[in-house]
Amino acid sequence: MLKKELSNPQIFKEFLDSKVIEYNNPKFIESDPIQVPHQFSKKEDVEIAAFLTATIAWGNRKSIINNAHRMMDLLDQSPYDYVMNHQEADLQKLEGFVHRTFNSIDLITFISGLQHIYKKHDGLERVFKKYAEEDSLQNSIHEFKKVFFEIEHLPRTQKHISDPLKNSAAKRLNMFLRWMVRPNSTGVDFGIWKSLSPAQLSCPLDVHSGNIGRKLGLLTRKQNDAKALQELDTSLRSLDPSDPVKYDFALFGLGVFEKF
Repeated sequence: MLKKELSNPQIFKEFLDSKVIEYNNPKFIESDPIQVPHQFSKKEDVEIAAFLTATIAWGNRKSIINNAHRMMDLLDQSPYDYVMNHQEADLQKLEGFVHRTFNSIDLITFISGLQHIYKKHDGLERVFKKYAEEDSLQNSIHEFKKVFFEIEHLPRTQKHISDPLKNSAAKRLNMFLRWMVRPNSTGVDFGIWKSLSPAQLSCPLDVHSGNIGRKLGLLTRKQNDAKALQELDTSLRSLDPSDPVKYDFALFGLGVFEKF
């Protein structure tokens, strides 16, 4: 579509809405890491599988998917039961796992952190809800990181949970939150966290969504950081305040599949 046509606000919105419809459907799952939590039906299994998959969601998508499936195999395809009931000896088989800089020490720490969240803080949803603001979950991410690392851990593992209040776009956690909160009306996202609203979500800002956002004039800041995320959120909320992050499908699809 010509840039001149997209300068018309109505045509621009219709164009993006059409791209959301094109990509926000079950076919999207086939090549996306979200396929991993889609193996499960129990709420806690879904959210733990989603959280761990999102944690390693950087780099080559095929590698992300393969390693996320491998994590589920290591957790006996029962992530919640493993998190809650594993013995010390069970952790030995996690040794050797690696995805880029996320290694077996990090994975073991994350298992411990998740158990702490469920035993001491009533689960992942409750923590994010507790610290949520009316129009944002970025403070929730900041507070979640503090709660998660109340356990004994090596300082290096903290880098695998981003902090928006330290100017991170927190792409992976925002993606995880999209999965959990947006309704599953099209069969892609899960919508299992009823205590939070899609209006509170922020777009998972990465290279693809950032580049397309800039090409479309939704974003001017050059760095993909928390300030850029705020700018992009503002633009997307002006298009649909009740579900701004649906446009993640449009931005991602235009970038990855169409090389827009």
